[in-house]
Parts: sequence; C-alpha cells; structure tokens
Amino acid sequence: MKLYDVWRRMAEMQTTEQQSAQYWSEYFTAEKKNYQKILSDMGRTYSGTMEELAKEFDMEPAVFCGFMDGINTSLRKEYDVEALEETTEVTLDIDPEKLYYNMLEAKAKWLYTLPEWDKVLSEDKRKEITKEWRRSRQVINEVKIGRNDPCPCGSGKKYKNCHGKNA
Repeated sequence: MKLYDVWRRMAEMQTTEQQSAQYWSEYFTAEKKNYQKILSDMGRTYSGTMEELAKEFDMEPAVFCGFMDGINTSLRKEYDVEALEETTEVTLDIDPEKLYYNMLEAKAKWLYTLPEWDKVLSEDKRKEITKEWRRSRQVINEVKIGRNDPCPCGSGKKYKNCHGKNA
C-alpha cells in the first residue's frame, strides 16, 4: 500500500470529534516543528528516501507523506505524492516565496507567522507576497451591465428596474 493511502486511512480512522481533534493537533504540532527546522536552515536541501527523511523529521513515513502533500507545491520539483513509497528518493528543494504564499493560501497562521521567517524573507518581501495573495483572491467583474440589459439575477426585469434601481 502506498504511503499516501496509509496517511489518508490514518486520518479517516479518527471516528469521534475528540479523536480527530487530538490527531490533527498532534500533526500540526509536528508540522510546525518541521517548518521551524526547515526555516532555521533554509540554505539546506534535504534529500533521501521517504523513510530516511521521515526519521530525520521525527515522523512516521505515512505521516511524513502527509507533510509532503502539504509542502509539495512549494518545492521546485513537485512529486506525485500518491505514488510515494518508503524507498522513493525525494529532495526538499524549497522555494521560500512559494512556501510563504502557500501558507497564506492554506490560512495556516501558525506557520506564516513563525519568527524563523525573519531570517528567510524580509518583512517587505512578506508584505509584498501577502498583497499579491490578497489581489489573487479578488474577483473583478469585467462585464459591465447596461441599464437596459436584463438583470443578471434572472428576474426577467431590466437591470435599471431590479438590482440597478438604487445604483
């Protein structure tokens, strides 16, 4: 069985809300520790088999596969996490700007506010990435609705007599 399948089953086995909360709390604590380690020595590239890296990061291989799933889009070379096995060779060659952006995207405040970021990206760079992330989430409607066009709500009325009445 592939590590990713084991990882998913471990998460699904938490049948009660209390078990699930404890499981994820333990995972997020370990994840935070991993990122602190990585950010403290950002110049280092971690390489080895999944089993070796799991040991280095003090995780079970299947749980480390879950970590890989989270960090994967921040790597310069992504992996097919569903195909990873204990003997698969991987390299954690991390793009710090992508990592910060992805932490914002995941709303992982416990990760993007780590003090270790101070030595990796300047405060100005983090603000710039945050602005870019916020801009990417804004919806800009480029289609202008004319006063006499049908209202987009589907009422059948003209826009000026429906939602455009008070505009």
